[in-house]
Amino acid sequence: MVEAIRDALDVKMAEDQKVVVFGEDVGYFGGVFRCTEGLQRKYGKSRCFDAPINESGIVGVAIGMGAYGLRPVAEIQFADYVYPAYDQIVSEAARLRYRSGAEFFAPLVLRMPCGGGIYGGQTHSQSPEAVFTHVCGLKTVIPSNPYDAKGLLISAIEDDDPVIFLEPKRLYNGPFSGHPDQPAVAWAKHPLSETPEGRYVVPLGKAAVRREGKGVTVLCYGTMVHVSEAAAEETGVDAEILDLRSLIPLDIDAIVASVEKTGRCVIVHEATLTSGFGAELAAQVAERCFYALETPIRRVAGWDTPYPHAEEWSYFPGPERVGRALLAAMEG
Repeated sequence: MVEAIRDALDVKMAEDQKVVVFGEDVGYFGGVFRCTEGLQRKYGKSRCFDAPINESGIVGVAIGMGAYGLRPVAEIQFADYVYPAYDQIVSEAARLRYRSGAEFFAPLVLRMPCGGGIYGGQTHSQSPEAVFTHVCGLKTVIPSNPYDAKGLLISAIEDDDPVIFLEPKRLYNGPFSGHPDQPAVAWAKHPLSETPEGRYVVPLGKAAVRREGKGVTVLCYGTMVHVSEAAAEETGVDAEILDLRSLIPLDIDAIVASVEKTGRCVIVHEATLTSGFGAELAAQVAERCFYALETPIRRVAGWDTPYPHAEEWSYFPGPERVGRALLAAMEG
């Protein structure tokens, strides 16, 4: 996935001189996860450059760049660091098109690694997608594989509105099922590991069925797609796994079609349970699919605590927890 993200940036920087990439350590160093490695050498310091440790400043500069015709792709080194920039994102970037009567736009992308799986503790493992999906004017994207990562990032860069592009860091080097003793599996064996050369897009707002099934619908995204697939295989439940890919805009038609087919719904995400995006998904399913549901909607998520360090695998939703929810949904 690291290579796919880098390739997407390379493609757009080559195609469009207005695309600029910047953030903490993204230039000479190539980013803490190496997603921007080599871009400064190829495109120069004016188009791929380092920024001070000032997230509010990074986002503020990106907004100004976008308003004056550039297409900035700014990296927040870890999603946990984005909160000092939240006012700029909410009060400026998200509202610029509306408050200016569409005279100005904020066509910026904020890339940020999210989630756990690397023993980063409470300041390097958060999944803050819900704080962005609540804000009108923002789009929020979370890929689960290299193919989607490249196509979604290109779509995000070409979009005229601000896009929050969350990258599950546990997936950077391979899919992961959630077992603490199981290392990441090489992406080379995954059907969505191949990324075509050049430009292609995965449209924002379109979910993808990762596993066909008739017993229960699983709504998930990012790392939890692979965890849910592992849970379905281990339990033998005939689960249909829907990878949302884009949270806002949300592919509600795909969700309704799947839930009406299966009559059951399990929602899985890594972020804290209370007020997580799963609550919105549950409300949407309840409002639109109430008479199709045969059992209660169930959610599997992180606990309502700060993300731990020593006990990460007790927090991280794994196949066992997801499997129990699948079996409970099937039993009624």
